[in-house]
Amino acid sequence: MLYNFRLAGLAFVVALVATVFIAPGAASARCNGGGLSSSEVDVCAPTAKAKLLADGTLVPPKSAPAKVKAVIEAANKIRTKPYIFGGGHARWWDKGYDCSGAVSYALHGGEFLGSPLPSTSLAKWGEEGEGRWITVFTNPGHAYAVIAGWRWDTSGSTNGETGPRWREESRSSAGFLARHPTGY
Repeated sequence: MLYNFRLAGLAFVVALVATVFIAPGAASARCNGGGLSSSEVDVCAPTAKAKLLADGTLVPPKSAPAKVKAVIEAANKIRTKPYIFGGGHARWWDKGYDCSGAVSYALHGGEFLGSPLPSTSLAKWGEEGEGRWITVFTNPGHAYAVIAGWRWDTSGSTNGETGPRWREESRSSAGFLARHPTGY
């Protein structure tokens, strides 16, 4: 009887550990919020938000995975480039970037893309729904991303400048599909 009690206790501990270490990773693949309880949605949120510096550079949180840090580093490299329709599609390093070119460049930094994608192709890229660290929002006319809590977008104006920038203000995702890299 004591043996059965210890075995049951061990099974409980293993199940508890599996829930703590496995469930968050599995939950990140379905972070769209639809039908999830508030406790499940919390698992989908990044553990920390990146910090935006006065010069417009985004600093990733220390807890961010290396690939997320690489995406932010890549985006920071082009954060002062102007908006150019079609920019970033013929080559990675360009004079300027359009919306999907800027999103593609950032994702390429984290090795999530091998070549730039237009917004219509981004709608089929990755996994459905919002991710834990990276979510790409796309429709046939526009694409933007939310990375470590910050919007990476070419729409909007920062002090009169256009082009890829980190944006503090959120935007409606109505009419957009949400996609994310598997596990992120």
